[in-house]
Amino acid sequence: MQLKIYNSLAGEKEIFKPILEGNVGMYVCGPTVYSNVHLGNVRTFLSFDFIYRSLMHLGYKVRYVRNITDAGHLTDDGDVNNDRFVKQTRLEKLEPMEIVQKYTVDFHKVLDMFNLLPPNIEPTATGHIVEQIELTQKLIERGFAYESNGSVYFDVLEYNRRGLNYGELSKRNIEELFANTRDLDGQGEKKNPQDFALWKRASPAHIMRWNSPWGEGFPGWHLECTAMSTKYLGETFDIHGGGMDLKFPHHECEIAQGKACNDASPVNYWMHANMLTMNSQRMSKSTGNYILPMQLVTGENDFFEKPFHPSIVRFCFLQAHYRSVLDISNDAMIASEKGYTRLMEAIKVLNSITPNDEKQSGFSLEEWKNKAYDALTDDFNSPVLIAHLFEAVKYIFALNDGKETISTKDLEELKSTLNALVFDVLGLQTIEENNNEKLDQTLKVLIELRNQARKSKNFELSDQIRDKLLAEGIELKDGRDGTSYVLN
Repeated sequence: MQLKIYNSLAGEKEIFKPILEGNVGMYVCGPTVYSNVHLGNVRTFLSFDFIYRSLMHLGYKVRYVRNITDAGHLTDDGDVNNDRFVKQTRLEKLEPMEIVQKYTVDFHKVLDMFNLLPPNIEPTATGHIVEQIELTQKLIERGFAYESNGSVYFDVLEYNRRGLNYGELSKRNIEELFANTRDLDGQGEKKNPQDFALWKRASPAHIMRWNSPWGEGFPGWHLECTAMSTKYLGETFDIHGGGMDLKFPHHECEIAQGKACNDASPVNYWMHANMLTMNSQRMSKSTGNYILPMQLVTGENDFFEKPFHPSIVRFCFLQAHYRSVLDISNDAMIASEKGYTRLMEAIKVLNSITPNDEKQSGFSLEEWKNKAYDALTDDFNSPVLIAHLFEAVKYIFALNDGKETISTKDLEELKSTLNALVFDVLGLQTIEENNNEKLDQTLKVLIELRNQARKSKNFELSDQIRDKLLAEGIELKDGRDGTSYVLN
């Protein structure tokens, strides 16, 4: 079977041909760790986790690199006070690296909860300042960048003068880009409005700063990914992934930097995951249509009628193709829970099926497998793959009811294939409901004992119950509606 991947650069599906046969180099833009990872981010990283798992299942040896942006995040090259790290350090009154550590831990914790595999390499921007300075120097030497007032900018007009095409990924016309650019603070340092920062001079108040040939400053956002991806995957590698929102300008700038430095396109296949909406509206803190991943799992929100296990959330996400907009709602989550439960029940039932080698089945296992793998190799089409899994589910329940038969050989192959696709490729996990129910009942008893102690003004016992639970990773939260708990 030939793997086909939708290449955003070409705007169509292409047969995947890795640079080195049997090997894949894949880079995915990671989080900027200045706040809690939001549900839309989880959808993107989960999509590429599914792609990573699929590639390995199909027999490829994958080097998966996903970075951590921890050196500031200035997206408009303007006022350095717009840097998201600067804003957050002031808001929380913490050192920048305390912010980085706090939200990197949160990022890993959330991704572990949804059963995402860690990448092979997870480099940080602050760990690659030297490489970013070297790339900037190379671009200056090659005439693609210039220094201005302690900052260094990439010369987009010069890039296009040399027959290269800034805008090739996003299909934007450079003349239109120049005409439509709004004035920005700091724009006066640039030759052209579309030039982007490779290195920014740090103001006296800017906290994150490093020495460079142009004075103290910090790297541009776009340069970080070029430095880290090429260091670990080479000047040209197979796959670069990220959210649809990164296509322009971030990935466009990465292409320009790579071509200007190395006279070669840095990536053969660009892949972009689409956005997540909730109740048919864009998720936004300003509108209140917003929920954190942990709130969906614990049920502490005003949008969903109950908590949902991370594996059910994962199953819901994978029912939409990674290039499609995914809308979540209470009804969608309830439907996903029912589908997930039926799938897991079928896997359990399959283990109790007795084979029959004398009768021929009306279900063609080989044909079913071919359809399942056709979906997997057709740009990682998870919803079609899941639809084929439910064809097998229907067959399994027919076996259980005595309406169908299966040979010993086919039974073992069906078990093996189904387990591989459900657990290894889709990354779903079983839910130990009984243990969760027992834990819930036990905690209710402890919460009641604590409430009684507080009423009796036995605050020593009340605090002791709270502190001992916290030490075990269970945080009690007191509110107007009573006391709830969160598993940390």
